[in-house]
Amino acid sequence: MSGNNPYQKTLFLDRDHSILAFNERVMDWARRPDVPLLERLRYLSIVSSNLDEFFEVRVAPHLTAARANEQRGPYTAQTYEQLSLEVHALVAQQYAIYNDELLPLLEKKGIKIISHGERNPRQRRWVKDFFVKEVQPLLMPVGLDPAHPFPQVANKSLNFIVRLSGKDAFGRENEIAIVKVPRILPRFFRMPPVKGSRQTHFVSISSLIRSHLSDLFPGRQVTEFSQFRVTRHSDLAVDEEEVKNLRTALRKGLQQRHYGQALRLEVSAGCSLYLSNFLLAQFGLVEHDLYRVSGPVNLVRLNQLIDKVDVPSLHFETYNAGWPVQLHPGESYFDRLKKGDVLIHQPYESFDAVLAFLREAVEDPDVLAIKQTIYRTGAKSELMDLLREAVRRGKEVTAVVELKARFDEEANINYAERLESVGAQVVYGVVGLKTHAKMLLVTRREAQGLRRYAHISTGNYNPGTARLYTDLSYLTADDALTADLEHIFLHLASQNRLPKLNKAMIAPFHLHKAMLDKVDAAGAAARAGQDARIILKMNALTDEPLARALAGASQQGVKIDLIVRGACILPAQVPGFTDNVRVRSVIGRLLEHSRVFYFRTGEVEELWLSSADWMNRNMLRRIELAWPVTDAALRHRLIEECLLAYMHDTKDAWLLQPDGRYVPAGALERPGTVLHSAQVSLMARYGGKG
Repeated sequence: MSGNNPYQKTLFLDRDHSILAFNERVMDWARRPDVPLLERLRYLSIVSSNLDEFFEVRVAPHLTAARANEQRGPYTAQTYEQLSLEVHALVAQQYAIYNDELLPLLEKKGIKIISHGERNPRQRRWVKDFFVKEVQPLLMPVGLDPAHPFPQVANKSLNFIVRLSGKDAFGRENEIAIVKVPRILPRFFRMPPVKGSRQTHFVSISSLIRSHLSDLFPGRQVTEFSQFRVTRHSDLAVDEEEVKNLRTALRKGLQQRHYGQALRLEVSAGCSLYLSNFLLAQFGLVEHDLYRVSGPVNLVRLNQLIDKVDVPSLHFETYNAGWPVQLHPGESYFDRLKKGDVLIHQPYESFDAVLAFLREAVEDPDVLAIKQTIYRTGAKSELMDLLREAVRRGKEVTAVVELKARFDEEANINYAERLESVGAQVVYGVVGLKTHAKMLLVTRREAQGLRRYAHISTGNYNPGTARLYTDLSYLTADDALTADLEHIFLHLASQNRLPKLNKAMIAPFHLHKAMLDKVDAAGAAARAGQDARIILKMNALTDEPLARALAGASQQGVKIDLIVRGACILPAQVPGFTDNVRVRSVIGRLLEHSRVFYFRTGEVEELWLSSADWMNRNMLRRIELAWPVTDAALRHRLIEECLLAYMHDTKDAWLLQPDGRYVPAGALERPGTVLHSAQVSLMARYGGKG
């Protein structure tokens, strides 16, 4: 399924195909017997969440071209058909793992999602009572007739469609009704324990309602029914050049997002043709868009069940991040940074150190100003509380808030308003460009005058994801680099021209061309007989000019290793094209998120950290930051931990083949070889288990 690509027009791999191949690799963790059982279930739900976003963001152009039966850019009816076939196959694998592997294993461990047919009389009475008291009062079935047309169905909401016999209270034979399941209701409920049994029983909200649908339609008979869920296009499109207030325009857009173009319809496997055809017609969809599933139509919500089961052996062992090795608790950050730069490798080392840096800046009376970019910070953010406290203490606080951070727009609008309410200066970056750079700049009064201290990062200021994503935080008092950051903040606020920067590179002005130049320089060095090497670690490689440059450097003899977690359009080791390119994807317990770019041309060695992936949007349509690591010890550490460790990973790595297939690195090792995991090794090096 993830191999030959019939709609591939060039030597590059198709991006959407590559995204689906990535989800196959994630789903492999749901199959691995060495992974704790509930974590296997969690990986299955992650795939569902990824597929939801895939439809919400990537599928609309394919479907639009297919409906018009014409080519629109790279999108055609053929590309949509192939994409649909691949997603259907992926979903079929998902539910096969869920039903045939994970549910039986969970039952052996004493955990069972019990259906109506399996419940004993006592359990049925409990379900009935629970339904009447806790669920039925929140349900409002809608019978369809000319006065009650098909209701608005929100994106990804759970619903039931019901076919009824008999007549309604007015003697009419309107036979279709819709029941919306309120999102406020949990998707799984723990049932009372069975006397003498060690099993823990759960009932799903869909099973609970399904068992009592007839109670919602007294005097009529339910002849057919199915749960259903529709996925809609959800990428907000706001013409920033036309709107006077971006925040207001986005708030209006958020209200409409839940009702965008329908793209996918999920129904129960047993849904009748009559009902599925009725739904397809309502949503303007066709058979390709229909997904019949044997189980819950939303596996994402399995997380609710996972979190209700407190059995440590079924979860990953708790990992406690170590305090950063370069920092000593109690030591002033300002004193420490005068001695040199500090690297924090998250989540092996704790993100709490970053919050402690900001907290010290807020509490220090000599700190005069704090400037920070905000992209994704989480629903509840200590960082936001600290910035508000800084304003209350009389400091100048500037927050560059990215309102268009996809699916975090509402949270960021709320944060912007809260910061403005206490007097912070809030700006929204540059019209037409997302601000994706992660920067925190502190200005402090000292005996010698004003001095700047900074935190810059490959990842977001989000304490939650900082425990799950691998990222690199960099603390510095370097005068040249912090001056660059000052200029960038001034540019974002004033939109004046950037002066020539000392060390940093910023997209969309410098970064794309600089990376192309560095790849070309490596190629020129190899052509001249010099040693040339490129190693890149990132989340995605989908920019064609950069991919083409890497292919060209490979043809000139540069040895290139790419560690790309997700989509990668550059195939590996294609004769005459990418002979010297190796591509690996590491899928582990943690989500690989750091961006590290290493170049060696002759005797010159460079290492850059960045907020940017090698994607067209990052290079040309976002404000992104890249900065060099000039400290030799830190550069050596980054090469060892972020590049070499992953290049030698044989347990969690997948190797890209010329035709777009990925094969597990361990499958290429000799039988009996002890496999190596970079993540496990780094967790052992830095953390403590408890």
